Amino acid sequence: MLKNEKTLIKACLRKEEQAQTRLYEAYKGQMYVVCLRYARTATEAEDFLVEGFFKVFRDLHQYKYQSPLAHWIKKVIINNALMCLRKKRVLTFPTTDLIENDWSQEPEIWQQLEAETILKAIQSLPAGYQTIFNLYAIEGYSHKEIGAELGISDSTSRSQYTRAKKVLQKILSTQKISYYGK
Repeated sequence: MLKNEKTLIKACLRKEEQAQTRLYEAYKGQMYVVCLRYARTATEAEDFLVEGFFKVFRDLHQYKYQSPLAHWIKKVIINNALMCLRKKRVLTFPTTDLIENDWSQEPEIWQQLEAETILKAIQSLPAGYQTIFNLYAIEGYSHKEIGAELGISDSTSRSQYTRAKKVLQKILSTQKISYYGK
């Protein structure tokens, strides 16, 4: 932890507006990208970001300096996004496969698509698939952690992740075809 960061945190705890603005400005871009992965639209991502930072400032006294501040903020932001999705009741977990393709058929698809295309594909997943895919594949949560966080079993998390990959492959295969004009 940098001395300047510790000083900034202490100033934020004293509710100094300049310090809060500096902290927000330092992390807003990085955290907005996280919010985009859980949101359907840029507006929804902005809502997740703003609400998340309110919670960051409200709970900053709980930060224990044991991990980098960015990791702690990211966890608060992700938890806020999940809570917002739960409130909207959009976290549903379909029980049937939407497609039958095998994920491994076109592994090169990731290399041929731009990050923005992949992000849009992830955003178009059903909310349950999107959330589990993000938590497991991008954030590095285990299926056990996901299950505890979402109130589902480990096996449900695993099966939803598998289904999410299949749906994502289908979406990206379609994107690739239209992107390259095939």
